[in-house]
Amino acid sequence: ATTPSFDLEQEIDQTFDTSDVKDEMIHEAVNELTGEIFQTPPVFSAKKIDGKRAYKHARKGVEVKMRTTIVDVRAFDITGIDRVDDCIDVSFRIACSKGTYIRSLAHDLGKKLNNGAHLSALRRTRIGDFKLEDAIHPDDLKTMIADRGFLPVES
Repeated sequence: ATTPSFDLEQEIDQTFDTSDVKDEMIHEAVNELTGEIFQTPPVFSAKKIDGKRAYKHARKGVEVKMRTTIVDVRAFDITGIDRVDDCIDVSFRIACSKGTYIRSLAHDLGKKLNNGAHLSALRRTRIGDFKLEDAIHPDDLKTMIADRGFLPVES
């Protein structure tokens, strides 16, 4: 299925028959979306158009023309393909350049399959040198600061 925002922020606007989509086709399409590729950001994005965020235009129903840019998708690894009824749920891991829209990659994957697709979940695990596994939970951070005498611990 597709949505105007390429994710579940907007309602599904079109559905497709996925019965002819095979796993090999998904892997081939992913290979075509790896490396330096042209990408068009979604109209529901923070890109500026005439000094205003594109999503503000889009939410008002104003037609927005997004510019295509070159992004680098260094890795696009499928981690799972699940089929439930007529729906195919593809899980994947991406390593990409700054400015890459994962929602657009999901949408483009659907187009490569002569079908539709949208992003249903996103979990950022790294940005630059910052990795999720190195993160500190806010509650643990409060305790660490309190242990050093900077803040009272709430009970």
